[in-house]
Amino acid sequence: MGEAELVEAARAGDERAFGELFERYRRELRVHCYRMLGSFEDAEDHTQDTFLRAWRRLETFQGRSTFRAWLYRIATNTCLDTLDKRPREPIPEAHSLPADPTAAPLPAVAVRWVGPFPDRLLEPPAPGDGGPDAVAVSRETIELAFIVAVQHLPPRQRAVLILRDVLGWRAKEVAALLEDSVPATNSALQRARATLQQHLPRRRAEWAPARRPNEEERTVVRRYMAALARADDAAIGAMLREDARCSHQPGAGGHMDSTPVWYEGRDMLVAAWAPALRGPDAVEFRFRETYANGHPAIATYMRPAGSDSAFEAFALSALRIVDGRIAELTGFTGEVFPAFELPATLAPDSA
Repeated sequence: MGEAELVEAARAGDERAFGELFERYRRELRVHCYRMLGSFEDAEDHTQDTFLRAWRRLETFQGRSTFRAWLYRIATNTCLDTLDKRPREPIPEAHSLPADPTAAPLPAVAVRWVGPFPDRLLEPPAPGDGGPDAVAVSRETIELAFIVAVQHLPPRQRAVLILRDVLGWRAKEVAALLEDSVPATNSALQRARATLQQHLPRRRAEWAPARRPNEEERTVVRRYMAALARADDAAIGAMLREDARCSHQPGAGGHMDSTPVWYEGRDMLVAAWAPALRGPDAVEFRFRETYANGHPAIATYMRPAGSDSAFEAFALSALRIVDGRIAELTGFTGEVFPAFELPATLAPDSA
């Protein structure tokens, strides 16, 4: 059934028709909400809120725009309503370590509500899918560096930049969505672009769509996991760039009020791993490969060394690999595992 027929059936009260129509756009709307909010869980909730609001307000769709554009209007305003009610601020730049102005920007975890996005939800529902969301999703920038940078924008500037520069909407369309003038929308876009450049890493002054990790990167990931599993400091260090950085969110129990942690430099990273690799606090690891935000990622499970207990979910780390070595590891707590369809525990005899 075509879109016009589905719209007509839905307007006549056919919930099934409306559900089929909405599902055509759920994937891209979820990514749009994620970019607006920075949290996968919030994006899921707001995508569902968009579904409910659209169903309740279906009579307001007059066909002056596409149904897709109408859904984006609802999704954007749903996110803006939340951001207005619950404003959130990243860690101030003054807290950056080190304070050297030439140093790397704050890591992703410094924006404490940002979480990883499972790559499996970026894939088309079927091979060769050419549905209406295919171009939008492929063009959308999903890398953590961009997601973090855009969180520094005021909400309305964020919406303007995403709609204009990521989705390619015209100024007139964005102004209509936000019920603003075209000059005001263009001004907001210029301010947003300037702020964005201040928060993007220098290597990413020009951002581009995410891609699937290649075989070389997958090989690096597997060698790194093997080095950790056998507690091989030399091999771990060989996998890291000299200026590598590792960061992670605090554990459960109020991470929004806690300070994330990060380490700079290969030697410091190797030293930070040492207590877990040997000594009284040593642990045993098991790993699962996955993908997050267009990067290879590692799901880490741990148990005390010598124990016969199950391996418990510990952290998910997204890796940025440059020239065959790990440049950055961004870690999130095991609380994100369900979104990646990862189990909470692994059996004691798991390989």
